[in-house]
Amino acid sequence: MLKKVLSTVLALATVLTLCFAFASCNNTETPAGTDTKDPAQSGTEATPSGKTVKVGFIFLHDDTSTYDKNFMNGAKEAQQALGLADDQIIFKYPVEEGKGCYDAAADLVDQGCNIVFADSFGHEEWMIKAAKEFTDVQFCHATGVKAHTEKLANYHNAFASIYEGRYLAGIAAGLKLNEMIAAGKFKAEEAVIGYVGAFPYAEVVSGYTSFFLGARSVCPTATMLVDFTNSWYSVDAERDVAETLISKGAKLISQHADSMGAPSVCEQKNVPNVFYNGDTMSTCPNTYLIASRINWAPYFEYMINCVKEGKAIDTDWTGTIATGSVVVEVLNEKVAAAGTKEALEKATADLKAGTLHVFDTKTFTVDGKEVTSYLADVDDYGDFKGETEVIKDGYFHESEYRSAPYFDLRIDGITDLSKQ
Repeated sequence: MLKKVLSTVLALATVLTLCFAFASCNNTETPAGTDTKDPAQSGTEATPSGKTVKVGFIFLHDDTSTYDKNFMNGAKEAQQALGLADDQIIFKYPVEEGKGCYDAAADLVDQGCNIVFADSFGHEEWMIKAAKEFTDVQFCHATGVKAHTEKLANYHNAFASIYEGRYLAGIAAGLKLNEMIAAGKFKAEEAVIGYVGAFPYAEVVSGYTSFFLGARSVCPTATMLVDFTNSWYSVDAERDVAETLISKGAKLISQHADSMGAPSVCEQKNVPNVFYNGDTMSTCPNTYLIASRINWAPYFEYMINCVKEGKAIDTDWTGTIATGSVVVEVLNEKVAAAGTKEALEKATADLKAGTLHVFDTKTFTVDGKEVTSYLADVDDYGDFKGETEVIKDGYFHESEYRSAPYFDLRIDGITDLSKQ
């Protein structure tokens, strides 16, 4: 009798153990904040099953860089909009444009992230390496150029039509130049704009050209001097370039660089300044005019929702004014010329309606000639050879064949001091 009882108890215990094991094996949800060493546990959700989404962000600099801070703010805004907990978002910074990016990405995967995002152009090679290794994780990258040629299901590029925002900021700059000319501060032919560039890459060329075209649309005598710091973030170099530009006759300064170097010089010398990735109203109240920036929150919400809903993320995603991805920051009416607000509202409406094109080939020349055809290096294989016709319907189609800019024409009216 005792043997029968023991046999029954043992059998029951075995059944319960097997049931528990079966249930445990089928519970694939990873709790937020779990530190897992198995990349397979960090995979993209196939269906909206309620699995936790965890996002890792890789930034080139800390939040003293206006560029990186803009991404950080976008990530926080997306987190709040989607109701994500703090342990579902991980920031890593500063992360070099080298193997350190791969190491950071691998660590984020180890921490359970099923989405990894990096913000700098030089991160791309290492993000691709990580994407090839961790195939169940989605890797998203800003300013990159290779997603459409790599053709990886889990690697994606993103950018925005910031050239439209820079064009609008250029209109404000041109109207300010007109105001100063009318006030007798200098002659019309002396309406020189100075531009502090980081590197002579297509992204920067596209940016300063669109800014210049916006300015010249209202101030036709405007010309531009451009010089480069060869760094995305260098307070000293940006300050030095701004001072050089002003010494060479620049009456207004703008920039594609990430520090307060140039704006601080402008405030000291009472030269109007157009900023990027934020406004300097509080620190430079007498010279800050306007700024433009990319708002990354819409993209972050988009990529997170794609993973939650089991949808594919676009290989190349380009945000626009209409998606809220291109922002013109607050206008400093103390510095701006009269009528600037109204001019910006009209131009914004025209851009949204598609009746205004920033790179309209009727508005610029190269070596004195209108450009009617141009093969851009859209498929970036490192050969620097253009293969894609980008001029159609009378304008250069920027950021339509891939998200990252590829406008690299050097148009008349802009002088590159680094070439002299």
